[in-house]
Amino acid sequence: MLELYFKYPRVLRRLRDGELGGEMDRIAGYLWENGYKRGSAKVYLRRLGRFSDHLSHAACNTPIGQAVVEAFVDAYPTKAPRQAARTAIELARRVVPERFIIPCVEPDPHQPFLDAYLNHLRQVRGIAPKTCEELLLAARRILGWYDAHFPKHSLASLTGEQVLALVEHLLALSCNHQTRALITSNLRMFLRYLRWSGLNDQDLARFVPRTPRYRLAHLPPRLAWADVRRAIETVDVTTSVGIRNRAILLLVATTGLRNKELRSLELHDIR
Repeated sequence: MLELYFKYPRVLRRLRDGELGGEMDRIAGYLWENGYKRGSAKVYLRRLGRFSDHLSHAACNTPIGQAVVEAFVDAYPTKAPRQAARTAIELARRVVPERFIIPCVEPDPHQPFLDAYLNHLRQVRGIAPKTCEELLLAARRILGWYDAHFPKHSLASLTGEQVLALVEHLLALSCNHQTRALITSNLRMFLRYLRWSGLNDQDLARFVPRTPRYRLAHLPPRLAWADVRRAIETVDVTTSVGIRNRAILLLVATTGLRNKELRSLELHDIR
């Protein structure tokens, strides 16, 4: 099943050679069957491949304990990759629970709220299962932050000032424009549910700022041939430097040469 996401033999061999190599195809099949986006699935599998290599080098015995997981996650330098690694491992724990020691945890006091929120997303909003999973994860992070900063306070006492502080905290976890826009969208959904369900009578969603997503802020994935031709035609070919530059642009546009290949090109390479 890994071939659904990766095609290079070396990558496939590396993913299957680690401690979790026997389960990687099973995890890939789970991602495929549950409609995970291709990009997201590849990120999960890469992080699990890195975790699998860590287990092999550390000679960890199975089942895998929580201390091993925490040691791996803590090795990441920043919070965002740590959270992504933890999410990938939780996914593996859900798909292949026999490979992990399931930690004994106290019942989550927020579980009734989360169950009601999930039911609202599915039955009232009609949201897809994968998106519901993402919104539920966002809700857990929101509740965790609220408990840490305002313990023993109910959601009915949540204020606009606190929402702004929460937004600042959540946006600091990512520097990607698309991710930041998704974070604020998930928060608005959560706050609108609080008002819809009567848990908070304020319209707190209005305090969540819109995250700008500027058009053309990044390089496009591809250029139209008309735009490429227009760029080539702007080169001044009355000088030797201009002729060279036009030749470089034509080679890049028509052959797909990489930077290093282009710089190392010599006259005898041209047939």
